[in-house]
Amino acid sequence: MLRGLWKLSWIELKVFLREPMGAIGTIFVPVLIFVLIGRALGGRLSPPDLAHSGFIQTGFPVLASLFIAISAVLSLVTIIAIYREGGILKRLRATPLRPQAILTAHVIVKLLLTAATLGLMVLAGKRYYPVGIHAPIAGFTLALLVATWSIGSIGFLIASIIPTARFAQPVGAVLLYPLLGISGLFVAVASLPPALRAVARVSPFTYAASLLAGIWNGESWSAHIGDVVALVVIFAVFTALSAKVFRWE
Repeated sequence: MLRGLWKLSWIELKVFLREPMGAIGTIFVPVLIFVLIGRALGGRLSPPDLAHSGFIQTGFPVLASLFIAISAVLSLVTIIAIYREGGILKRLRATPLRPQAILTAHVIVKLLLTAATLGLMVLAGKRYYPVGIHAPIAGFTLALLVATWSIGSIGFLIASIIPTARFAQPVGAVLLYPLLGISGLFVAVASLPPALRAVARVSPFTYAASLLAGIWNGESWSAHIGDVVALVVIFAVFTALSAKVFRWE
């Protein structure tokens, strides 16, 4: 099973990279936006202000990283919808591979692309970002992969419900971006209205933003065990829900 999983993952990766615009949009565009906005924000602040700007130092790198995760998840939603419409999922299901392996292959590809995009973002940031990047890159990369993995479970649920590729990505964007807005990056969760606060408490973005910000600032993983547990639980719940309603054709 593992051999088939890795082989399918490799095939899916090659299929994705074969389309230049998809690779550019998923990998290079987020890096370009990160650099351009970082330079624009940094150009408005003096060096002392830059040193004390919490958003420049932490908020914006975390926001850019979550945008990378959203891009990966929206791509995942779209691909699954395209595969369903084209009958590819139905044919794959007829192979010896289990359904879980087929879906896991797509997740592996998105995690690899997320790691590659983050690596390029860090390399570009060291040269062009207005403040130095001194975060623990390995730990932050792992934190982003955990966050993407958890957020991806929402993508599976969306892909399970939305039947066509035409609506998959717009619906995914409409659902995911508002969750980012109430994640605590812009406004403290405690200050949100009760209804939005309740949504934020069950959203992976809330715990992902907390985990990423903490690791970026050099905090230990033990200080964010609650965030990791919440992300794992959310992944389990949404994956179970998507398994119940997922349609292969």
